[in-house]
Amino acid sequence: MKKILIGSYICLLLFVAFISYLFVDPNFFYLKNIYSGIAFKNRQIITFLYLLIILSFFIFYFLFLLLIHRKLINAKDIKLLVVLTAGVLFFAYPAMLSYDIFNYITTAKVLFHYHENPYIVMPIEFANDPYLLFTHAANKIALYGPFWILLSGIPFLLGFGNFLLILFNFKLVIVLFYYGVSYFIWKISKNIFSVVLFSLNPLVVVEALVASHNDIAMMFFTISSFFFLIRKKVGLAVIFFILSIFIKYVTIILIPVFIYTFWQTIRKKTVDWEKAFYYSSLLMLIAFFLSPIREEIYPWYAIWFLPFVGLVHQSKTLLYIALAFSFGLLLRYVPFMLLGTHFGVTPFFKTALTFIPVFFVLIYVFFKDKLWLKIFSRS
Repeated sequence: MKKILIGSYICLLLFVAFISYLFVDPNFFYLKNIYSGIAFKNRQIITFLYLLIILSFFIFYFLFLLLIHRKLINAKDIKLLVVLTAGVLFFAYPAMLSYDIFNYITTAKVLFHYHENPYIVMPIEFANDPYLLFTHAANKIALYGPFWILLSGIPFLLGFGNFLLILFNFKLVIVLFYYGVSYFIWKISKNIFSVVLFSLNPLVVVEALVASHNDIAMMFFTISSFFFLIRKKVGLAVIFFILSIFIKYVTIILIPVFIYTFWQTIRKKTVDWEKAFYYSSLLMLIAFFLSPIREEIYPWYAIWFLPFVGLVHQSKTLLYIALAFSFGLLLRYVPFMLLGTHFGVTPFFKTALTFIPVFFVLIYVFFKDKLWLKIFSRS
């Protein structure tokens, strides 16, 4: 049974890696020989396949969680699943749902090839650069922190000018950070349930391992900073926390929790890490909800709070909300995938699909815990 389940899951991963190449952009001339245009010409079919993939991922996800609960799979099995998930999806085309990885590369090129300041000079200013044919948002200066820009120099320079090698170097960096977050969640919790909650969460799998968003790098330094605090290595904790801020800035919202736990640690006081991670989850959820102030809520922003949710064991409500968002945010791609436009009814349906699962979860929690009885009894 276990071997059949794992084998079927590997087949799903291989199918996702294959399907991802149906989304190759017509301007992405590096893969012009395999361009099919299927994802853009057969929107109903591709939307159906995407929904099938997402539903399949969640079915496997809950099956793995159930098997852990029943002690039918162990830490060795989970390690294998995490390694296989990243190993197979490393080969997936990263611009299946988002073009952000191209922005990482072009921004790195501004600094490490053209030797210009990416916070002043936009990629589009290099009018003859071939990368501009398939890079979106090339008319913006660098959106990320200086540490991410420096980190991006590693995969860029090791690509030796070969774009496909650079592309998969970036994917490899993201895979390593994914492994790192999984490792530190295990080291902190010693609980394979916590590892699976994060590492095999379909949203994390899609947004980190397929789309290769750098949010996973930010969370690697965040989670590791708390790990070092737990181990009383306060110097490393401070350095890693600062580095997380200088990747994508958003972890600055965790400063109150970090300062409190840091102060308690240097005073050799007991830290309630369950509460620390709970409040960290809430703060990152607040940052998630505030994100539309800049643009909109993007699905990969859930990576901000999901690692902390995996470390909180006493709040089922928080877990249910996180899982509902994981599902709803992946559905957020469906309207554009089906309609082919970001305008008209697309924004409405994106928002509705994002929050409807959360709404139903809140209704479930409300009646399950009989909160309505408590409210009316007080009145």
